[in-house]
Amino acid sequence: MPRPRAHATRASSRLSERAMGSMLFLCAALSILTTVGIVLSLLGETLAFFSEVSPIEFFSGTQWTPLFQPKHFGILPLINGTVMVALGASLVAVPIGLGSAIYLSEYAPERVRNLVKPALEVLAGIPTVVYGYFALQFITPDILQRLFPEASVFNAASASIVVGIMIIPMVSSLSEDALSAVPRDLREAAYGLGATKFEVATRVVLPAALSGVFASFILALSRAIGETMAVSLAAGSTPRLTLNFLESIQTMTAYIVQVSLGDTPAGTIEFRTIFAVGTTLFAITLGMNLLSDWVIRRYREAYR
Repeated sequence: MPRPRAHATRASSRLSERAMGSMLFLCAALSILTTVGIVLSLLGETLAFFSEVSPIEFFSGTQWTPLFQPKHFGILPLINGTVMVALGASLVAVPIGLGSAIYLSEYAPERVRNLVKPALEVLAGIPTVVYGYFALQFITPDILQRLFPEASVFNAASASIVVGIMIIPMVSSLSEDALSAVPRDLREAAYGLGATKFEVATRVVLPAALSGVFASFILALSRAIGETMAVSLAAGSTPRLTLNFLESIQTMTAYIVQVSLGDTPAGTIEFRTIFAVGTTLFAITLGMNLLSDWVIRRYREAYR
């Protein structure tokens, strides 16, 4: 009698495993199909846009005025504004985030780490529109315009600062995870050779975790490129080619918001610019994510 019961138990277990495997496969397939659906929804209108506008004009033009006469469809001013905000944000987030990660990984006692890390991650839960109003009400009037009276109300510097603050938790958390994954034996060996704690952190632990740290930088930069509301409120809506962070600019995401909230009729060339800009933004962030994945695989350190 025990043998048929054991056989039935094994059969039931195999059936459950197959059902669970099928369910997990469906979850993975749903994620892939969602991405494919997003790409297809963008490509249809984007191809219709490029049937009316030359790709050469789109990617090399220096004027972006699709809503006004005469119409110009050069996306370089929007790319310029996006890159300015992303690079400015990285100047804020990378040193602060990496410094926080090194402190939490190498210096902070366990009790302090348990308090500081959740406090840092609270920044990630603040709505982005709040960051935008923070930039308008505090950073621009109380900091930037006091230091630089010529700064406009809407400017790239203010947007860069708030986006940088916003992505600090991503840099800090991912970098701290990478630093903590370095084996303790490497630290002990360095201490045994007479290295100080700072030397161990910067010359042993950080190089060993470089792939994870660098990947966190790229992912945070991708997050900054895709930021919408904070940039729309802080940077303004003036597409221009400039390197002056005190001037108003417009990013690709801010333009999408501007047109999406207006009265632009569907099917018009102005409406299709949303999809062309969105496809360009998608390609940029996809490239950043692929670069991050390559860096992780290329420079990953394996310990046994």
